[in-house]
Amino acid sequence: MDIRELRYFAAVYRARNLTAAARACFVSQPSISTAITNLEAELGTTLFIRHKKGVAPTASAEQFHALARRIIDEADAARSLFRKPATRTTVTLGLMRTLDVPRTIALLKPLTARSDIALRLVGSDERADARIISKTMLRADEHFVALWSERYVAALPPSHPLTLKDRLRTADLAGAAMIDRCHCEQSEFFGRAAQRRQSVAIAQSEDWAMALVAAGVGIAIVPEGVAKGNPDVAVREIEVKVRREVGLAYRASVPLADALKDFVAKLQKQRSSDRTARRPGARKTPGTAR
Repeated sequence: MDIRELRYFAAVYRARNLTAAARACFVSQPSISTAITNLEAELGTTLFIRHKKGVAPTASAEQFHALARRIIDEADAARSLFRKPATRTTVTLGLMRTLDVPRTIALLKPLTARSDIALRLVGSDERADARIISKTMLRADEHFVALWSERYVAALPPSHPLTLKDRLRTADLAGAAMIDRCHCEQSEFFGRAAQRRQSVAIAQSEDWAMALVAAGVGIAIVPEGVAKGNPDVAVREIEVKVRREVGLAYRASVPLADALKDFVAKLQKQRSSDRTARRPGARKTPGTAR
């Protein structure tokens, strides 16, 4: 077992998906699959169980994760122990308020791990070297590197009567107490019925929206990445296939700093690798999970 395999394991454990883990580690999916297979053979146990939406960690993975995380952190500390201080370049990233937190953390780790970069995070509307935003927020003078795409779902209080339905229609929410969010993607779901919905709160962030749902205030239409893994809310599909594409935007007319240029190149390479892997007839490498 080596430190790279432990890093790949930790990424899969965090993302619950091999493709997302590969993207976070800037490697191909077969590399992640091979690492997990090697770890399982060496440990003599199964770490992840496949399902149609990704993977689920086993009890063995839960137990192993704490140890793996400690080894990774100690290795990182040892690597920087004798490293000479370097001249640091400040990289300012603008983040929109409604990002999927685990995905964003995984995305930023390659930058925060570099000793030559001082990372500064600001709001998406502030001056920045680049922004992580929804494609609908892209400005005319910006390039866009897609990072992930996610669908919208309904987040409901667990005791809400609509949890009895597996899938919600616009008509189901007529007159229901709704939590609006500080942007308008959900208008694609409501369409002309928007005027008939009952808005009871406006959430300034996704965490606040989830807190209001958990408290029983109302229902929120949110990106799936925000709702999943939240034990205090119930999640249901919606009939309209609303999706958003999140990516890194940067101005075409302003030269990127070398550190950010390298980061963008890695993102583009990973995106190209993902597209190649999804082509019909692309050869799949056997692995524990996909």
